[in-house]
Amino acid sequence: MTGSEVSPSFRLAYVPGVMPTKWVRIWNERLPEVPLTLVPVPAAEAFGALRDDGGSGADAGFVRLPVDGADLSAIPLYTETTVVVVPKDHAVAAVDEVSLADLADDIVLRPLDDTLIWETPPGQPAKERPATTADAVELVAAGVGLLIVPQSLARLHHRRDLTYRPVPDAPESRVALSWPQEETTDLVEHLIGIVRGRTVNSTRGRPLPERTAPGAKAAKAKDKAKDKRPDRASEARRKPAPGRGSGGKSGKSGGTGGAKRGKPRRRP
Repeated sequence: MTGSEVSPSFRLAYVPGVMPTKWVRIWNERLPEVPLTLVPVPAAEAFGALRDDGGSGADAGFVRLPVDGADLSAIPLYTETTVVVVPKDHAVAAVDEVSLADLADDIVLRPLDDTLIWETPPGQPAKERPATTADAVELVAAGVGLLIVPQSLARLHHRRDLTYRPVPDAPESRVALSWPQEETTDLVEHLIGIVRGRTVNSTRGRPLPERTAPGAKAAKAKDKAKDKRPDRASEARRKPAPGRGSGGKSGKSGGTGGAKRGKPRRRP
């Protein structure tokens, strides 16, 4: 597909923890004629989806850095706070934040889908690594160990019996918009403009159709109603003054326009 082609639809992948709601809403306002389909994918499968591995490809996706190949372009969007998930009765719950050194004696779970890159894993290792972050959260609730994750994942797997605290010296997770470098279409350019906060007029790529501009329909309807509205000045010239009939004569018979009436004369 070349940059001049327009897809009839757009597939947008996103990894757990990312909330694309705001960007989807803006897309639907600006490009209502191009349906946007959200494709949730595990973090480990996100780059495969962008390469269309297995036929379930996406045009672009919200992923966690780093990308795993030079064939993919990426624009960093934001960096997440890293937190430790603990039971509510754990000592960590009594403080505002903790350091990795504070967790040195605790078992820290590292699921196989861990999104953080560690030079030296913190705490004490568990006997086995949980398969997923969701499984690790269940183990934390069971008192088996603690879990260090991006804050969005802690919120995603929230439980009433668990809480979390920031870990400032832990590795951070960066979220980015990524897409195949050779597939930088006009629609991808529009999405880039949306996530970067560009206005409709400054969005790169093919100009948006007039009907997709926010408020365009309302403006057209307003102009159309204005065209149908009679000109007040012309209407005022055509409309007779109160109490006057056509031709400048008084509405009452026998009178002249603007003349005052006196007392009637008595007949002799």
